[in-house]
Amino acid sequence: MNTYADAVAETPHGVTITLDVTAGAKRSAFPAGYNEWRKSIKCQIAAPAVGGKANRAITDLLAETFNVPRADVEIIAGHTSSSKTVAIAGVSRSHALACLNGAGT
Repeated sequence: MNTYADAVAETPHGVTITLDVTAGAKRSAFPAGYNEWRKSIKCQIAAPAVGGKANRAITDLLAETFNVPRADVEIIAGHTSSSKTVAIAGVSRSHALACLNGAGT
């Protein structure tokens, strides 16, 4: 069974991922677990949720995790919420799940 499968959806341009974000954490971590009720991947960000700092940190962390340019990662829903939907261009669902499972170990 793939732990993160329900949080990752394929789109014509890449994938969307549902996140459950904790800003102001001791350290940044992704993936930091899975919320099975929300069907979202937990993401911890050290940056505070002030002035878009946490959103920029999320974009940077996901770009690093999926080895894509920062410009290919976009928050498409939940800009001011802890529940976010992020689009990553040029990444297949199978590649995204492989990256998530590799990063989570």
